[in-house]
Amino acid sequence: MNFENNLAFARSMDLQDPIGHLRDEFLFPTQKNVPFIYLCGNSLGLQPKAARKVLDEQLSNWENLAVEGWFEGDNPWMFYHKALKKLMAPLVGASAAEVCPMNTLTVNLHLLMVSFYKPSATRFKIIMEAGAFPSDQYAIESQVRFHGYDPKDAIIEVAPREGEYTLRTEDIIESISDNGAEIALVLFGGVNYFTGQWFDMQAITEAGHKAGAVVGFDLAHAAGNVPLQLHDWKVDFACWCSYKYQNSGPGGISGIFVHEKHFKDTTLNRFAGWWGYQEEQRFKMEKGFVPEAGADGWQVSCTQVMPMALYFASLQIFEMAGFMEPLRNKSKKLTAYLFFIVNEVNKTLGFEQYTMITPITEQDRGAQVSIIAKQGGKEVFNQLVAKNVLGDWREPNVIRLSPVPLYNSFEDIFLTGEYLLAISKSILTPIY
Repeated sequence: MNFENNLAFARSMDLQDPIGHLRDEFLFPTQKNVPFIYLCGNSLGLQPKAARKVLDEQLSNWENLAVEGWFEGDNPWMFYHKALKKLMAPLVGASAAEVCPMNTLTVNLHLLMVSFYKPSATRFKIIMEAGAFPSDQYAIESQVRFHGYDPKDAIIEVAPREGEYTLRTEDIIESISDNGAEIALVLFGGVNYFTGQWFDMQAITEAGHKAGAVVGFDLAHAAGNVPLQLHDWKVDFACWCSYKYQNSGPGGISGIFVHEKHFKDTTLNRFAGWWGYQEEQRFKMEKGFVPEAGADGWQVSCTQVMPMALYFASLQIFEMAGFMEPLRNKSKKLTAYLFFIVNEVNKTLGFEQYTMITPITEQDRGAQVSIIAKQGGKEVFNQLVAKNVLGDWREPNVIRLSPVPLYNSFEDIFLTGEYLLAISKSILTPIY
């Protein structure tokens, strides 16, 4: 597409946007009574306007029904998670039975690794991306130690080649193949939090299975961001938070995916709890854990009603959008426009102040562009915030900007470029 660096073009793109009206479903933070251009959905999504309503409804249920709310009212809490499952499934390419909202992300990662990391004397290693989000690193290290191994021996990290910022799929596949006989688990992020690279999850899954390993993904930066087909790709398990691209609020409830091929596998270990016990027999309070069918059998504690209500508010907006296809179509254009605008800033400056380390190929990225600022990065970021542009900062020199298709516009991108150029001209020394 031929982009233009002017406000009229950006506004014309917004007028043609079939889901642009969904922006009105969200609340934007303000500074000095001016709404932010919010480009930080990769860290915390905006609050849906419906969030307060659904939360108030559940508070009223608590007030008026008290303990009877578990079985009385329009949406009894005992079964509330089922309404969410139907809306979660299309976001990750799964059946409703394969997903479940529960707990928080790293808790779920541990619970799933209890089931799917089954090391043996010869096959005990985990292969992962270098530079994964710290929670993943810590969870994997602690699981390895729990089983009696040294992380230095049991964890294989695949890193970018020297001078490159992102991983090549062929290097990931080669590493899996070369170490295949020793690998018990392949565990990657779906989208790398720092670079915004969307990994070829289907190819990684196929390679892991060919090597005889189980394959799982942390989808914190992928679920609700990029189109996923977890069932068809035969991913074994996955988990995600819901407060980034899925807008469920700070610390919002997590979700899990377990492929249906594992539902009847009685050899899987799990840390069981009452709420994972078969639903129809749960209140008999009998000894001996019998899991509920599907992903629900991995539940431990009872339904977290208030966090689920907030997640439900956002999931309904995804349903209004038509789920992932319309969002992905807009996301590719928005992100490409951001690439274009940042390049225009560099051209006007006459030197490359901003290097984008997110893959330019659309199949390798989601709704995020990570930008290295060669000079004065933190000051540039702070001045963007002062001008009501809110992205986020990652040490030592990276500004992450995330144009989310549910609520960002092409005008947001254009104005961000205008501010970035003005700030750069005022504080930077030309590099030739």
